[in-house]
Amino acid sequence: MAKMITRSSPAKNPENNSPPRNQGFTKNPSLELCRFTDLEIDQLRHCFHEGTIFRPFDSSMKSDYKSDAWVTFPAAPFQISYSYPFPAFTQSFFTLIGLSYIQAMPMLWRVLFTLEQIIEHGGIDIGLSELSRMYNLVSHGSHRFLFKHKPQQPHPLLKVTKNDTNWRNQFFFVRRGSIPNGNYLPKNGTPRVGYRILRLGP
Repeated sequence: MAKMITRSSPAKNPENNSPPRNQGFTKNPSLELCRFTDLEIDQLRHCFHEGTIFRPFDSSMKSDYKSDAWVTFPAAPFQISYSYPFPAFTQSFFTLIGLSYIQAMPMLWRVLFTLEQIIEHGGIDIGLSELSRMYNLVSHGSHRFLFKHKPQQPHPLLKVTKNDTNWRNQFFFVRRGSIPNGNYLPKNGTPRVGYRILRLGP
């Protein structure tokens, strides 16, 4: 039986009448309005538990909106076969750094997903210390982040740095209380690190 995807109704849900707050951390907010429609979200319903509540599509929504009731998810990880809750290695990274999921650029998701596959299928124990020996976390503007391989070293993973189009407009909102640990996920776009480049390790 297919999992049911649940949507909240603005007319029936008072929380929807209090719109999320724009944080203004995007460089060009008018270019980062949501374009990820209800139909596209339905195609990702298998990536979430049954009973997950999605906010109806609204073209005026911005990726940097802060809300106590809703969490912003980028489409990128689910388009490369992630499901929520995210695997332990991926989630431990976000927990350590304090990033919101929407702040991770597609390249960062591809690196984490590749390492997850190595852990699962290669039987190799990889942790954040190994990640820190391969990459630094670099701000790409607008509080968005990607991995940059360590200086004087070849890129450890190939084909993860391709250009992505329209990824800034591909995001959606999920009710925090309808997903595991949703109420504990970051509610703003400011990570615990305050530097342009975060050195994950020595």
